[in-house]
Amino acid sequence: MIKAVFFDIGGVLIDLNLDRCLTSFREKCGFYRITEFLDPCHQKGPISDLEEGKIDEHEFCSRIREMSRPETTDDQVRESFCSLLDSVKPEKVALIKELKSKGYDLFLLSNNNSVMMRYTAAEFAKVGIPFDEYFKGIFISYEMKLLKPGREIYDEAVRRSGYRPDEILFVDDSQVNIEGARLAGLNALYYDLSTSLPDTVKSYLKTV
Repeated sequence: MIKAVFFDIGGVLIDLNLDRCLTSFREKCGFYRITEFLDPCHQKGPISDLEEGKIDEHEFCSRIREMSRPETTDDQVRESFCSLLDSVKPEKVALIKELKSKGYDLFLLSNNNSVMMRYTAAEFAKVGIPFDEYFKGIFISYEMKLLKPGREIYDEAVRRSGYRPDEILFVDDSQVNIEGARLAGLNALYYDLSTSLPDTVKSYLKTV
C-alpha cells in the first residue's frame, strides 16, 4: 500500500523553460558555453558540482563568471540560472492539496541547488503550498551530497522518511532516475511532460 509520495521538483512540480534560461545566460552574462553544462535532467561541470554539494554558491558564481563577460555579476548569474524555472501550475497545486487531504505524506526528492531552492520555495509559498506545511521531508542533492540516479540518495531518503521502499511512490520525469528508484525498491512512476501530472499520479494510485 502506498503511504507516501516522493516528487521530483524541476519538470514535475514546477515547469522548466530551457530556452529562456539559455537566452538569459547568453544575453545577460555573455555565457555562450551554457549548453555544455545545462540539461533539463542531468547537469555537468559547475552546475553538477553545485547540485552535488561539491562547491558552494559563491564558487559556482565565480566559475560561471570566469566563462562570461568580465562585468558579469553574481546576481546576473543567479537571475539567469533561475530563469529556467516557471511558476507552479494550478492543477499541480490542486494535486498536492488533494493528496495531502487524503492522508498521503508528501516528500521532495530532487537533484537541486541552493540558488534554485530559494526561488522554488518562494514560488510554492506564493501559490499556497509552503514547504513546511505540505511536505514532511525535503531531500535535496546539494545538502545530501548525493545525486540521482545513484542508489545511495534513494536509500538515504527512504531511511529518513520512516517508510519502507514498497510504501513509497516516486514520481520523476527522467527515465534514468526512475530506473534508479526501482533498483532501490521504490514504486516509481515516469511522468511524460506531454501528459497531465494529476491524471498520471491519480490513475496510478487507483491501481495499487
